[in-house]
Order: sequence, then structure tokens, then C-alpha cells
Amino acid sequence: MTPDLNHLHAFVAVIQVQGFRGAARHLGVSPSAVSDAVRHLEEDVGVRLVNRTTRSVSPTEAGRRLLERLVPALNEVTQALDTVGSLRGTPAGTLRLNVPASALKLVLPAIVPGFRAAYPNILLEVIAQDSFVDVLAAGCDAGIRYGESLDQDMIAVPIGPRVQHFACAAAPAYLQRRGPVAHPRELMDHECLRVRFESGSMPPWEFQREGESLRLNPAAALIVQAGAAAELAVDAAVAGMGVVYLFKGWLQPHLDSGALVPIAEDWWPRFPGPFLYYPGHRLVPEPLRVFADFARAHPSTC
Repeated sequence: MTPDLNHLHAFVAVIQVQGFRGAARHLGVSPSAVSDAVRHLEEDVGVRLVNRTTRSVSPTEAGRRLLERLVPALNEVTQALDTVGSLRGTPAGTLRLNVPASALKLVLPAIVPGFRAAYPNILLEVIAQDSFVDVLAAGCDAGIRYGESLDQDMIAVPIGPRVQHFACAAAPAYLQRRGPVAHPRELMDHECLRVRFESGSMPPWEFQREGESLRLNPAAALIVQAGAAAELAVDAAVAGMGVVYLFKGWLQPHLDSGALVPIAEDWWPRFPGPFLYYPGHRLVPEPLRVFADFARAHPSTC
């Protein structure tokens, strides 16, 4: 049987102050409680640890040996608990996030530098993975995903831009060669650069305008896996290979520079921004709590 930690503390106090009453005052309990604690400890270990007389209290040989090993061990336990307790006042530790490539590129850059400056004792570790995962099974504290991917038992905190767009674009040279696109349906006759998820599904290209919605599956001139590989589709579009359909924020630098030209811009669909999600446990790790609070207070607009 493993001795009760309170019984061990009572034994140490009795020997250090050489009395049950003094130990009781030191521990803030009654003398009878201290006496019972020492008695239970002796029963657990199966040997007498304290010699008691009407005038004095002293350790037995077994008691002295136990005391020599026990005092340093209890000091280590106290220091360990103090270290954990200190995290309540000064957030510190490691925060592991599981995020899709879109959040890695469009959400975290606007949050991480400011968060790191505010909480320098927190190490942020980011794992990029586009499929939805059980964050705890993946060894992470939280993830970032879009609302349709979240389980109902998850706590979801808005993070990043609250409204995003998909955008469709191509290089000027491509449009000069193939001609302009007047309506999204004309994309069915164009060279299109498509994205496929790890599951094997290829999301359709969606367009919306004035209550009308279109879902297109144009033929692919290039297929890349969702995530970081989507950058290849962007590079191919800039090189004039075909039409790309991706997050507007991902394409924005190339739209601003003129390397890409918008296609059917008034049809670009809007959708809600992502969420930071984590299991709804009662005790949230301090690094995660302050990160969630920071994300709420610093919404990005990109």
C-alpha cells in the first residue's frame, strides 16, 4: 500500500518539532489527527517509526532511515507543485496547434508575432495538417478548422478574419491566349488547376451571385494536394498555365501585383472564417487559455 502523503508530512513534522502538539500547530490540525496520521503510516509500512514517552518523542532506527530519504523527496514534491502553480500567474509552457495550410498562411501570421511578444515564456509549436483530426490523439492542445468540420462537443473560438472569399484568377498571358471569361460556366472549357484533399475528394468550384449558385467540376490541367502543395497551383497560374481557384487571401499578393487577373469577381463566394477548437474540459491549459483570449482580442482582417 502506498502511504498517504499527508501521513508522511505529519511524521516529518512530529520528528522535526519533537512533539505531536507542536506538529499539530505547524500543520494546522488537531494533535489527535497528527497521532492518527503517524499511527496509520506505521501500519502501512509495518514497523514502528516513533518512540513516544510522556516527555519526549524520537524516531526509531527505521524512523531515522525513513526521515533521511523522505525530507529531500518531500522537498522535491513541494518544488514541483510550486513550479506548476507558478504557471497560473505567469503563462508559460508549450502550446501545440494543429492547423490547415490556409490558416498557416492566412491566419497565424497576423497573430503569432504579437502573441509571442506578449507571452515570451510560451513556446508555440504548429503542425500543418489539412484533414480534420482528434487534437488530443494527435498530441496537440488545439486545432484550427472551419465550422463545418467541428464536433458539437468542442469549444470553438473565432480566430482570424470572420468572413473570407474564394477567388478565381489567371495570368494576363493565359487570358490573352484563351480569351476572357464572361461567365463562370465558361470555365468548363478552360485549363483549370485543381486541388484534391488527402481523402481523395476534389472540391467543386463554387460561385454565387444575387441568389444564384453554381458548382462546377472543370477538367483539370494540374491537380495538387490540398495544403502547402496548393502553392504549386498558384505558381502555375502565375506562369500562365491555367485558371486557379483558391482562398482570396492566398491569391491577393498576385492580384495586387497584376501577376494574376480576377475572373468572375462578382461571383466569388463568401464563407465564415475559421475557429480555434479544443475539447471542452473544465481545466484549460494556461498557454491555450491566453492564446484563445489573444485571438479574440486581435481579429485579423486579411
